[in-house]
Amino acid sequence: MSAAADPAARPRRKGAGDVLRQLLQRPRAAFGLIVIAAMVLAAVFAPIIMPADPFAQSFDGLDLMGAPLPPGGEYPLGTDLLGRDLASRLILGTRTSLIIGVLANGIAVVLGAGVGITAGYFGGWTAAILMRFTDLMMAFPALLLAIVLAAIFQPSLLIVALVIAMVNWVQMSRVIYTETRSLAEREFIQVQRAIGSGPIRILFRHLLPHLLSTIIVFGTLGISTTVLLEATLSYLGVGVQPPMPSWGNIIFENQTYFSSAPWLVFFPGLLIVLLALAFNLVGDALRDILDPTLRGRH
Repeated sequence: MSAAADPAARPRRKGAGDVLRQLLQRPRAAFGLIVIAAMVLAAVFAPIIMPADPFAQSFDGLDLMGAPLPPGGEYPLGTDLLGRDLASRLILGTRTSLIIGVLANGIAVVLGAGVGITAGYFGGWTAAILMRFTDLMMAFPALLLAIVLAAIFQPSLLIVALVIAMVNWVQMSRVIYTETRSLAEREFIQVQRAIGSGPIRILFRHLLPHLLSTIIVFGTLGISTTVLLEATLSYLGVGVQPPMPSWGNIIFENQTYFSSAPWLVFFPGLLIVLLALAFNLVGDALRDILDPTLRGRH
């Protein structure tokens, strides 16, 4: 039997244009795409659209009692406890959150998919070692492990991204391992082995195309998790360090003014929720579009 004889050997692929068109036809996914696009544009053009220097401390940014100014006038979203423009810090914080979210999730996807595919295809002692290590990582509470790792290393954008990736790859690895094990038993893979195809050729030309939709979906959904985890670490003081703004440390810095200046917590909290929701909505839609067999499953 040839590889072409098995319909699964030639997975039907949808072009990027087809996927985008179907996403835009779904109101919730379209809303998510609009939010993500707005955030990305804000991050890319932050130096141009920021109304003020996000690091500049101004006495004009505080009232006569030394308290932050409310939204309005020269400061559209108000000022923080040091008289800095909150809108500018939130815009720059968008860049920070997206860079860490995309970078950390990208590393987690590559690591998780690599471990899962390797263990699933080769099986035996390779799978035993890799999957036991994965189980060990899953046994630790993700947030606690991230806090410990972040506290050990000097926090920076790269370190925070690596820490988040180290605790987020295990779920991807488990899912990819299960799918790879199933695919490895299919006839078209057995045929490739019988005709002498090497592991690298089989992995990249015959297994990876079948796993690509799952990787894309989990990769999209994972960004919301990394954004939330980055905000949590920054809020706890072991993530992005001031004066570099991130949504989490903006909340941390200004939490003492929660009662008298609630906008200092409300606006960054709203952005965190919006970005996480947007990626979840797009990820759910991608799951239905790329693999209808997963529809309604979480």
